[in-house]
Amino acid sequence: MNASQIAVAQATLDDVFSDDIVVPAADGYPLAATLFLPRGSKRHAVLINSATAVPRKVYRGFAGYLARRGAAVLTYDYRGTGDSRPMAATGLNKPKSLAGFKATMADWAALDATAAVAWMRERYRDLPFAYVGHSFGGQALGLLANNTEIPRALLIAAQAAYWKLMDSPERYRVVAFMNGIGLPLTRTLGYLPAWAGLGMDLPRGVFEQWRGWVMRERYLLDDPALGARENFVKFKGRLRAFSVTDDTWATRPAVELLCSAFTATTPEIVSIRPADAGATKIGHFGFFRSDHRDTLWRGAAEWLEAEG
Repeated sequence: MNASQIAVAQATLDDVFSDDIVVPAADGYPLAATLFLPRGSKRHAVLINSATAVPRKVYRGFAGYLARRGAAVLTYDYRGTGDSRPMAATGLNKPKSLAGFKATMADWAALDATAAVAWMRERYRDLPFAYVGHSFGGQALGLLANNTEIPRALLIAAQAAYWKLMDSPERYRVVAFMNGIGLPLTRTLGYLPAWAGLGMDLPRGVFEQWRGWVMRERYLLDDPALGARENFVKFKGRLRAFSVTDDTWATRPAVELLCSAFTATTPEIVSIRPADAGATKIGHFGFFRSDHRDTLWRGAAEWLEAEG
């Protein structure tokens, strides 16, 4: 994020309240979260669910934008990531090593995202509620036992991330990283270190499950050990999925494959070209850049706020 984008994001947040809080996961694990509130009346409630290895601060600008329009918005970090990572007992505010830390992506859905949905539904029970899922955050929607409590969900760059559905040559880079770098490092160190290339450390169980899904033809939909797959068919809310044309990970076929598992609703898949937002590129993460506030953000907010 450059200086002008930071200034815009900060200006957006000047019009809202934000508070760093702790939301307990389903098993009591403390999840670091930020609640954004409008200065005026609250008309909607929105939960933003992060991508893999992406801290909640990345969504701060978009959350502030939604709050400015009247939404109560919650962002949070999954266990073992961002500020939901255990701290070392040294008094130096240093994160504890993730070696030996127990967590999987299935835990992120069943324990963390499920609890965040329940927390928002309990706190804002009288407000229309919407779920935003970026990449893994969108995949998690189908795994949640309480996804029946979600009337409206917007998926952004969320996909069944089978490696062969990624664009070439990215698919080969991903396979080489997962098998040739990530797996040996994770098994040696007990976690995947940020310096391997993802930007943040990941618990061993998270990486190994993720890598296993990437190698399966239908991604997590093919995992016989993942009982939570049965929850995909329970979601009956409105579902819109954004497919960005220059996203080498969440290609249109990968987005379609994920959406095909939501059989109790009719997903609407919307292709977004960078030119539609006056941009030269968007990719897997670019939707959340603040320079899209008058284009992509506005359209997303209007859909999230719609009735019915």
